Amino acid sequence: MPDQDIHGGGCHCGAVRFEVTGSLPAFTACHCSQCRTWSGHYWAAAPVPHAAFRLTCGDGLAWHRSSNHARRGFCRDCGASLFWQDDAEAQIAVAGGAFDGPTSSRLTRHIFTDCAGDYYTPAAPPPLATPRSGRLTAGCLCGGVSFTLPGPARAVTACHCHQCRRLSGHFSASFDVDDAQLSYTARETLKSYRTAGGGERGFCGACGASLWFRARDGGFSVEAGCIRGATGGQLEEHIFTSEKGDYYEIADGLPQHPEW
Repeated sequence: MPDQDIHGGGCHCGAVRFEVTGSLPAFTACHCSQCRTWSGHYWAAAPVPHAAFRLTCGDGLAWHRSSNHARRGFCRDCGASLFWQDDAEAQIAVAGGAFDGPTSSRLTRHIFTDCAGDYYTPAAPPPLATPRSGRLTAGCLCGGVSFTLPGPARAVTACHCHQCRRLSGHFSASFDVDDAQLSYTARETLKSYRTAGGGERGFCGACGASLWFRARDGGFSVEAGCIRGATGGQLEEHIFTSEKGDYYEIADGLPQHPEW
């Protein structure tokens, strides 16, 4: 019998590693409020049978019970959004951004599109921004981290770099803000991860939700998906498209930049 393909993957810091044997199923993008809060934008994953999945390193793996029938797996050290598991299913949803190399698969389905953020439209030009005065409220899935910040979000940028894809599980979308203007109402579970490039990513250590990023030069941005309710922002461009995943296309007609 011929050898089967083995697709390796894991989190950004290496504390979680896995292998999937055989061809990868088609990917599904989920726009539900939980996936957007957890990943920072929206999440895309392939449903892999348990028999084809093997965890090779679980040192950093943590699980968050996100509903009465499912849980979400993430890295407690770097915050990467990795897995979704329905208790009743003999398969595990594995994030597209978590794979090391080409997946040789495609994203064929979008679900819960009526829950998409106000700053984008799935596979189409984004809607016109609706300015929102006052402060925005943001936070994680479990409530361990919450904060307010000035609104509206205005210009939102999607990043397809290897780091953002690995940590978010698909690709990220964020907007710039002055971090001194964040006002925390809860931060008991706030953690940060220092990247090799000198950046810092903030996430919830209890549920793994992606929250913000501080660049090496001091620039600060908040993940659009963690905003509760309308952002008043608008997706305006895609950066680092030369590093995007092979399983999806960018079809919204916005400017694309191979780097930044």
